[in-house]
Amino acid sequence: MEFDFVRSVAPLVVIVAVASIALTTVMTSSTVFMMVLPSMIVFSVIAFFFGMKHGEFRASP
Repeated sequence: MEFDFVRSVAPLVVIVAVASIALTTVMTSSTVFMMVLPSMIVFSVIAFFFGMKHGEFRASP
């Protein structure tokens, strides 16, 4: 199965966007966009990187 960058990152961007919009119903939007969203983006980039490296490791012979 071959994934390019857009196909790999698009679901991640959609998940973060939906989660941040859903959190605005619980918290104030300034709190979500200034504190929660940056931490979600940083965590998703780190998790994506480690997942990509783990997939490369598992796929290598």
